[in-house]
Amino acid sequence: MDELGRDEQLATAVRLRELGEAGQARLRLLELAGRYPDDPEVAYQTAWAHDVLGLEAEAVPFYERALAGTGLPAADRRGALLGLGSTYRVLGRYPEAVATLRRAVTEFPDDGALRTFLAMALYNTGGHKEAMRILLTLLAAGSDDPGVRRYRRAIEEYARDLDATC
Repeated sequence: MDELGRDEQLATAVRLRELGEAGQARLRLLELAGRYPDDPEVAYQTAWAHDVLGLEAEAVPFYERALAGTGLPAADRRGALLGLGSTYRVLGRYPEAVATLRRAVTEFPDDGALRTFLAMALYNTGGHKEAMRILLTLLAAGSDDPGVRRYRRAIEEYARDLDATC
């Protein structure tokens, strides 16, 4: 019964966040996090609610707790890695952002959002060349723009070495 109560309460809090009631969701999630401190799903949802409210510094420990445990579904783990990396970046903790997002890209190599956030964090640490490589590769692979598609091979070549000349 206790587990069922946890599931219902978690679902209600998530629903509140999705309906734009992040403040109410946060309060419910903080209560749940107090009762289930080792629950990675509760920690992840609590972090997300804080992030939505612009409370990034308060979100960090919940993201870290969510990722430290086991049992977080892959989609939530991906979201927690993206959330933590992005939050570190927003807080100016750039090296931690890069490390977290590199880990995320290693675990989820086909995720374009993770690679995009990694490129932003790399920019913040002076890794402009690698950031451009990542973004050009994403652009070449995923753009529906006819001009980009027409020059896809050239863009891919420049992505490999933007400094190359004839």
